[in-house]
Amino acid sequence: MKRIVILGAAESGAGAAVLAKKKGFDVFVSDMSTIKDRYKQQLDSYGIAWEEGKHTEALILSADEVIKSPGIPENAPMIQKLKAQGTPIISEIEFAGRYTDAKMICITGSNGKTTTTSLIYHILKNAGYNVGLAGNIGKSLALQVAEDHYDYYVIELSSFQLDNMYDFKADIAVLMNITPDHLDRYDFKMQNYVDSKMRILQNQTENDAFVFWHDDPIVTQELQKYNIKAKLCPFSEFKGKDVIAYADADEYVIEWPTPFNMEQEELALRGKHNLYNSLAAGITADLAGVSNEKIREGLKTFEGVEHRLEKAGRVRGVEFINDSKATNVNACWYALDSMRTPTVLILGGKDKGNDYSEIFNLVREKCIGLVFLGVDNTKLHAAFDSFGIPIADVKSMKDCVDECFKMARPGSTVLLSPCCASFDLFKNMEDRGEQFKECVRNL
Repeated sequence: MKRIVILGAAESGAGAAVLAKKKGFDVFVSDMSTIKDRYKQQLDSYGIAWEEGKHTEALILSADEVIKSPGIPENAPMIQKLKAQGTPIISEIEFAGRYTDAKMICITGSNGKTTTTSLIYHILKNAGYNVGLAGNIGKSLALQVAEDHYDYYVIELSSFQLDNMYDFKADIAVLMNITPDHLDRYDFKMQNYVDSKMRILQNQTENDAFVFWHDDPIVTQELQKYNIKAKLCPFSEFKGKDVIAYADADEYVIEWPTPFNMEQEELALRGKHNLYNSLAAGITADLAGVSNEKIREGLKTFEGVEHRLEKAGRVRGVEFINDSKATNVNACWYALDSMRTPTVLILGGKDKGNDYSEIFNLVREKCIGLVFLGVDNTKLHAAFDSFGIPIADVKSMKDCVDECFKMARPGSTVLLSPCCASFDLFKNMEDRGEQFKECVRNL
């Protein structure tokens, strides 16, 4: 019996374990951290052996194949030992893809992928499609393949997931953009990160489609290096340039495969970044055969994504916006660009090799105060101290919200759009956003 070891027992790992067990493999799960109770119960219900708080080498190195959590870096000691002995290491998505013939709609990008993924899923679900949501959001793809049956999956893919995918293929691949992110995981080399994102194209045939933002300079440059067989479906903010979808004056237009248009003011999502997300989602739904009527309905009724420019409350004339998902500088740029009132900006967390110069002009133009929320704010001070804008340093969300409220004035906005990962002070991005909303409620 072939032995499969899963490293990491969160959503993707536990789901992969269930699928492997149902397919008849000898399965073992190992996690260096504490496994959440719900995942322990899931593993126990299927009779799957597991360990937590350690990696037992003898049990792991005996694997015929390893499924690795995307959060485990390639330079982790156990990964290096597995590589040294030639053990194949794959992702949960790669493994799950072997056991389903559903159509795969896969979305990646440095920014916008969660909103775009959620919007595509909303449109297809609203149109009556038998569709699952997976990847970085929704339930584990492997668990859904094991326990459900869908005709379509809409999957958000991070660069870390793409790194360990080899034979998997997207029927419709969507690439929103490529801007610097996670450089700490890619030897601080931008090209390594770019190469990872471009893996969304691998294995596509002439029967598949590739949706991408035509105005992204990195994407358009990289495409010249690839012999792409899939149908190219570029979109742009502007008409022309061989794009199949664009914004023309106040209209939202798709020219192919089925012509479609609607007034931009009818779109549920506002802001330039969300126009890109809506264009990508509309093309994808069109390619999947959704009717114009249902595309229009989906684009009008979508309610947005939690922690992405989410209204967190209004207190004595001050608006609070939760953009905790903005874990890189480019995401913060789009958030700041959408601000229409004087803004107190919250920055900070675990720096991933950020270059803050991208937001310098917007900070000077929009911000009346900066609050740095992190264990080490040295790099932020080096970047922004010379701006002459009031700055405060804090190490808890309560202190952060209190300082922001002191700096703000009626008619202004407090924006949590931190540019950084959350792991120095918070469990994750969601925890940071939830604490922000709770502190705003308690003002």
